[in-house]
Amino acid sequence: MEEYTAMNRRHALVAYILTACTLVLALVARAADSRTGSWTVTHSDEADKVQFQLIYHTEHSNSNHQSDWPKAEFKGVDFSRAGRQDVKFLISRDAGKFDCNGYLEDGEGAGVFHYTSDTQYVSKMSALGFGGIDSDKQFSMAMLDVSLAFAKQVKDMNLRNMDTDKLIAFRIFNVTQDFVNDLRKQGLAATDADKLVAFRIHGVSPEMVSFLHQAGYQPDEDTLVALRIHGVTRDFMQQLKTDGYDRLDLQKLIAFRIHGVSPEFIERLDKLGYKHPDPDQLVAMRIHGVSPEYISDMQARGFKDLSIDKLVSMRIHGID
Repeated sequence: MEEYTAMNRRHALVAYILTACTLVLALVARAADSRTGSWTVTHSDEADKVQFQLIYHTEHSNSNHQSDWPKAEFKGVDFSRAGRQDVKFLISRDAGKFDCNGYLEDGEGAGVFHYTSDTQYVSKMSALGFGGIDSDKQFSMAMLDVSLAFAKQVKDMNLRNMDTDKLIAFRIFNVTQDFVNDLRKQGLAATDADKLVAFRIHGVSPEMVSFLHQAGYQPDEDTLVALRIHGVTRDFMQQLKTDGYDRLDLQKLIAFRIHGVSPEFIERLDKLGYKHPDPDQLVAMRIHGVSPEYISDMQARGFKDLSIDKLVSMRIHGID
């Protein structure tokens, strides 16, 4: 019985040691997560910045991040120096570090980087509520500079549908605390993470919201995105106002853009004798192909007093 108990203890000890070794190996593997890739630097349109690109390829994936970087972030690198020079610099991010070597020639160049992940980043992000970060995602977050400070700012916004992937999307599309605060100053709730990303993708800005409010509109967030998707711009609205179409319903403005009711179309109708048609008639004309050319042809054949409704009916019934 004593031998049996001793054997169980030995088995338990072996199992404990194996488990401990497994954990240590996992931690070592995590600590040793490193990658090698390449970088390029080219001139930027802004005098105090450069275009910096990090490139990483594997058999199954590609990562490529390029953006304008302040020259001050490249410690010890003189971009104003003429000719060729060897350079070495370190880019330190919360998610990891990029140790870069290479050359510059007249302020532009290329080289290789060696990336090493930060072993505390995942646990710190998890404590902020952003989990599911594997080594690949951490590497991307290092390239994009998804910092702990940025994550804290996003968490403080109290957004719906927020997770790690959205946090990365916020960084990619520049959804910042200032952007959200400016939207909220215009009266928007700005609490849905998906819609905030859509705002940035399609160009919904605080300035756009302010213009619409001043024009007497109170659009919801879905309508704002739809306006941008279909190209209802300030210039478009102001051109329509010149042609006598002021304060149209926003859905009608969207319909105008979808079906091609343009200021040019309205002005050509005016020259043919059709003064200020109803917005619904304009849309019907475009849907059914009642073009200025069609009207001119009908007039040339002696049909000079056809109403818009009659013209639409003729097109519907195939009368050419």
